[in-house]
Amino acid sequence: MKNNTQFSGIDIQSLKRPLGYFIGFVILILLFGGFSSIVFSVEPEGRAVIRRFGKVVGIQEPGLHFKLPFGIDTATFVPTERVLKEEFGFRTLGSKAPQHSSYAKTPQLEEESLMLSGDLNVIDVEWVVQYKINDPVKYLFSVRDPTDTLRDVSESVLRRIVGNKLGADVLTVGRVAIADETLQDMRTILNSYDMGVTVERVELQDVTPPDKVKPAFNEVNEARQMRERLVNEAEKKRNQIIPRARGEADEIIAQAEAYRLERTNAARGEAARFTSLLSAYRESPEVTGRRLYLEMIDLVLPQLGRVVVMEAGGTAPLPLLNLGETNLKGVKQ
Repeated sequence: MKNNTQFSGIDIQSLKRPLGYFIGFVILILLFGGFSSIVFSVEPEGRAVIRRFGKVVGIQEPGLHFKLPFGIDTATFVPTERVLKEEFGFRTLGSKAPQHSSYAKTPQLEEESLMLSGDLNVIDVEWVVQYKINDPVKYLFSVRDPTDTLRDVSESVLRRIVGNKLGADVLTVGRVAIADETLQDMRTILNSYDMGVTVERVELQDVTPPDKVKPAFNEVNEARQMRERLVNEAEKKRNQIIPRARGEADEIIAQAEAYRLERTNAARGEAARFTSLLSAYRESPEVTGRRLYLEMIDLVLPQLGRVVVMEAGGTAPLPLLNLGETNLKGVKQ
C-alpha cells in the first residue's frame, strides 16, 4: 500500500507549506488593514480632510472617526482653529518657557529682511504675519504650497510699500501705517487666490538700519534731533516775541489815534469859538472887545506876581496890588 502523503503521484506535504504561507500573508494583511487607519482621531484644534482614491469626500470634525482601510481613504489634518505665524528676517528657537525664547539671525535671513526705501536707504525690516485657515480643502488643493505662497506675497507687498516710503518714516513714525497697508494688500491678493487663508495681523517686529551703518545712522539722527530742538526753540521765541510786539504796536496805534482825535476835536472847538467870537464882535465891537480884554487880563495878571507902585521921588514903596492874592473884582482871597 502506498504512503498517505501521496495521492496520484502528488506530494500533499509539499502543497501544505505554500498554502500556509499564503494564509499567513492574508492574515497579516488583514491585521495591518485592521490596525491601520480604520479608526482615527481628529484633534480639537483642527479638521481632517478625507480623500478616497485622491478625491475629497468629506471633512471630519474633532473626535473619533472611521475610514476605509488599505489606503482607500486618507485623512489629512489641517489646524483650522490655530493662529499660525510666519516669521521674516529671523526665526524663533524652541524653548520650554516662552518667556525665555531666543531668536536666530543668519546671513540668509538678512537677505530676506534687507529692503531699499524710497530715498535709497537700506533698512533691516523684521516682521511677523499671523493667519488662520478658514477652508481646509482650498488650503490643501488651491495652490501647490500655501505656506510659500503666503511668504512670497507678504515679502513682495512689504518690499513694494517700503520702497515707496522715506527711510526716516519707516524707521520712526510710519511703522504702524506700513503694517496696516501691508495687511490690507495681502488680504486682497490672497482673496484673489482663493486659497482658504485669512491674514489676521501683520506686525513689524524690529526695524533698524544695517549693523554696518548704525553708527553713521545714529549720528544723522542726533543731528536731526538737534535741528528739531533748535527749530522748536526758535519757534517758541517767535511765538513769544511776535505777539508782544504786535500788542505794543496796537497800543501805540491806539494812543496815536486817541491823540489825533483829541487834537482834532480841540482844533474844531477853537475854530468854532473863534467863529462865534467873530460874529459877536461884528455885532458889538466895543462890548466884545472889552470882554476879550478883561478875559486876557484875567489870564495874564496872575502870572506877574507882586506889583509895587512907586511915587515919584518917594523913598519907600507903597504896595498897591498883590495880584497873586486878589482877583479882578478886588475881593480879598
